[in-house]
Amino acid sequence: MRRILAVSGEDRVDFLQGLVTNKVGPVPAWAALLTPQGKYLADFLVVPEEERLLVDVDARMADDLMRRLSMYRLRSKVAIEPTDLAVARGTGLAPEGAIMDPRHEALGWRLYGAEGDDGTDWDAIRVEHCIPETLVELIPNETFILEAGFERLHGVDFRKGCYVGQEVTARMKHKTELRKGLVTVGIEGAAPVGTPILMADGREAGTLFTQSGGRAIAHMRFDRMGEGLTAGDARIIP
Repeated sequence: MRRILAVSGEDRVDFLQGLVTNKVGPVPAWAALLTPQGKYLADFLVVPEEERLLVDVDARMADDLMRRLSMYRLRSKVAIEPTDLAVARGTGLAPEGAIMDPRHEALGWRLYGAEGDDGTDWDAIRVEHCIPETLVELIPNETFILEAGFERLHGVDFRKGCYVGQEVTARMKHKTELRKGLVTVGIEGAAPVGTPILMADGREAGTLFTQSGGRAIAHMRFDRMGEGLTAGDARIIP
């Protein structure tokens, strides 16, 4: 379930631009708010609409996101308010007025002011393209966005200038090689989300997340991907 917040006022673009991971402008964008230490707090779509910016966020994160954005407002000429807008989504032919999801073309379209879902198996799409979900693969105060695929999914802009957590994120991009991150793996059997993935010798190699059609999203240490991996009673196939 989603909630749509509205950011209005003459400083709305500059205000969000200085806080979130992606460029805020005339086209829809996927972005995140981070801690000063570069860890994920919330992700959302920012959608320009006439004299305001719509912030499309998981309903469970909305109140905390509003509180955090309000904390940063200071003297900026902005208002941050909840709306009663609903959002419909689907794949296939997009209805008039819909936007395409900026993360990946497979995620289809979103239409604000309408309700409904065309029955698409969203988990299957996310697993196929390794697209993380709020509060599943994306865990507040724990996830680093580059490990979660934000660069590949157009959720971070390294040329936009400063934002909260930018220094850590830029350092991970330019000065280190990622040693772990989200990948799609094969799975025989099933196990609960969050189940540790173990090597044959018992050492932990990663964590299992969303599963669909014999495949799964997992957060893996890349140097421990090999034969003999298990998650509970399930067999993991890199």
